[in-house]
Amino acid sequence: MLQVNPSGQVVLLSAGPGDLELLTLKAIRHLARADVLLLDDLVNPDIVTLAPHARVLHVGKRGGCRSTPQAFILRLMKRYAQRGARVVRVKGGEVLLFGRAGEEIQYLRQHGIAVEIVNGVSAALAAAASLQVSLTHRAWAAGVTLVTAHRQDGSEPDWAALARGGTTLAIYMGISRLAKVVQALSCHLPPGTPIALVEAASTAQERSLLSTLGQVMDEARPFQPRSPTMILVGAALHAATEARGKRPMRYCDNVSAFTA
Repeated sequence: MLQVNPSGQVVLLSAGPGDLELLTLKAIRHLARADVLLLDDLVNPDIVTLAPHARVLHVGKRGGCRSTPQAFILRLMKRYAQRGARVVRVKGGEVLLFGRAGEEIQYLRQHGIAVEIVNGVSAALAAAASLQVSLTHRAWAAGVTLVTAHRQDGSEPDWAALARGGTTLAIYMGISRLAKVVQALSCHLPPGTPIALVEAASTAQERSLLSTLGQVMDEARPFQPRSPTMILVGAALHAATEARGKRPMRYCDNVSAFTA
């Protein structure tokens, strides 16, 4: 078994959905001590002010866009850590959800490099907070299922099984496939099932739309959501509508400005 190099380490740090006030105290401490920051595209760029001594390297990865190859990112982490640097790999949301953390942990362990995980707020939870709904409201949902619509081999999730599960669906990386997602779920869920689109949750650019499976494609056209946008589906979202007098909600540029 490889011996861990005690002089350098890599921290996989969750930057949350964008609001820097959602960072944990542990995250702030690691940022302050960082020698090297490897930043994803979706991270709030102002996070660098919390790492005043670090060399900042942008290693963006976005679906449909030119991205930094994962193999190159792995080599960067190894190179700096083996030189004794404190490397902080900063990812948007929660690092252990759809962030390739598993590949990075395995690679670093294979090369004897110490790894620490710093958890954070996932986009699904930030979106729920913006809508002021519980994703696991016991009157409507048996749980919450986190799923990606963007699978590595290009295949679709088993939407039928997911629909039968009785959970709130939190769908990541699905906005570019919204029509397919809605069509697939509509085969297994009633057209009145609530669906919410929350773009850039927790940031000044946040926009939200609460609709139903039967209407969302028409209402999303003027909304024109862009990445990153969370898709939430399920009866638990009824709470958002009920809180506004059971009238349909239209989109707005800030959750505090929602109007019926």
